[in-house]
Amino acid sequence: MRLFSIISLLFLGYCLSAQSLYDRTLASLPEFYEYLSLPNDAKIDGQLEENLVWLEGAFQRRGFTIRRLENDGTDLLLAEMPALKRNAPTVLFYGHTDGQSVDPAKWVLGPPYKPTLGELENRADGTIDYRKSESLPEGAALLQSRIFARAASDAKAPIMMFLVAWDHFVENRGKLPYHVKFIIDSEEEISSPHLPAAVEQYRSELAADHLIILDGPVHTNNQPTLVYGARGIATARLTVYGPKLPLHSGHYGNYAPNPALRLAQLLAGTKDDRGRVTIPGWNDGIELDETTKAILAAVPVDPNTLHAKLGIAAPDAVGANLQEALQYPSLNVRGLNSGWVGKAARTIVPANAVANLDFRLVKESDGQRLIRLFENYLTQQGYYLVPAGREPTDAERAQYPKLASYSGKTYYGAFRTPMDGETGKWLTKALSKTFGAPPVQIRTMGGSVPIAPFVNTLEVPAVILPLVNPDNNQHSPNENLLLERYFKGVECLLGVLGEKI
Repeated sequence: MRLFSIISLLFLGYCLSAQSLYDRTLASLPEFYEYLSLPNDAKIDGQLEENLVWLEGAFQRRGFTIRRLENDGTDLLLAEMPALKRNAPTVLFYGHTDGQSVDPAKWVLGPPYKPTLGELENRADGTIDYRKSESLPEGAALLQSRIFARAASDAKAPIMMFLVAWDHFVENRGKLPYHVKFIIDSEEEISSPHLPAAVEQYRSELAADHLIILDGPVHTNNQPTLVYGARGIATARLTVYGPKLPLHSGHYGNYAPNPALRLAQLLAGTKDDRGRVTIPGWNDGIELDETTKAILAAVPVDPNTLHAKLGIAAPDAVGANLQEALQYPSLNVRGLNSGWVGKAARTIVPANAVANLDFRLVKESDGQRLIRLFENYLTQQGYYLVPAGREPTDAERAQYPKLASYSGKTYYGAFRTPMDGETGKWLTKALSKTFGAPPVQIRTMGGSVPIAPFVNTLEVPAVILPLVNPDNNQHSPNENLLLERYFKGVECLLGVLGEKI
């Protein structure tokens, strides 16, 4: 019998009687599979609509009031459930239903929108062995199985975990200690370009006392985790120009300036040999006191294990540890292009060289300011900057020995909530009671989530509650959710739903 049919039979059987949390979570898999089967690439026009319709039905069946929040992009979806006490505080949950684009040819166990149960093993040579499960495992083996599908972890899983936890809460506990709002974004993976305006437009509908972001993986030790901030992101594109056309390197090498070498020199000049940004003013405003450093150092990590996993001998010297490094804005070269390589390599002086950059922002840094600082660095190195979007004119080529074009854009800023605030205290209490130990506390996560508009416009403290496994292959082929994390995520949210503020 097919695996999905087996799970469906379990689902029908469990629905006949009151369920334990384990049974209910297991029985929810058919509904989760149905959700995961919906394509959800925000770059494809109209593809998120079916996801929003599915979510409307899922929340309405559970008694939530549903409202579409229309904006210039794909609609936001707002689900609401009031508490019995009118003066109870309001908690706004944030999740996103869109996922990254897919390359089906690189998915090993099945198509990206056909949820498949399986396992993976990291081989000693650095490769991964993927194995498909033909039948439903039992006991501990079930918990070590994984669901492979696009958005299995990022980020349909947290929404589904919430729904399962809600079902169990309503059946077994009843009284909701706070008003619940759940806002679902459909454009997170394309940087939520329409979210800031939507938050401003619907600020009364989204008003809350606390904001919980359901996104991202737990700490690498797989223990419950709270994250109090996230870096923002800005991107830039730099093109250095050489000759009008690629030139024969024998005829013109040593004579025509090589743009690839010039680009390499520019990029190398932005950092010292220990990886620290040398552009003046880059880290302005950032001061870490001893208390903060102690909090950052307390996050459990073994540097040797981390370095072995990353395949590096030593890290850059931006901070004393990984967490400290994340408190500073980064300057990252995310892609380079010039001429041809490999079997297509040619003996030429390239016509141009291109670098795509990203700047990860912290609360103290402004994206536009960093973009301008990088631009100032280029002009200080003697470059004339051609307006972005066009090639240099003959007159510009004749007048300026160093030519480049440069443009940048800030997508969203960073946010950080005080770790000793009421939101963090409440969530720490809930997780400690649920799991018998305090959660891992992280000041700022390395990734970016578009939450700054909520924090700045609504003036609501925000904390990230990660729920999925760290090795989930998010944004990559063979994205997966470890079932142990699915069960623990439901348990985690059940504890949060029942904890008074």
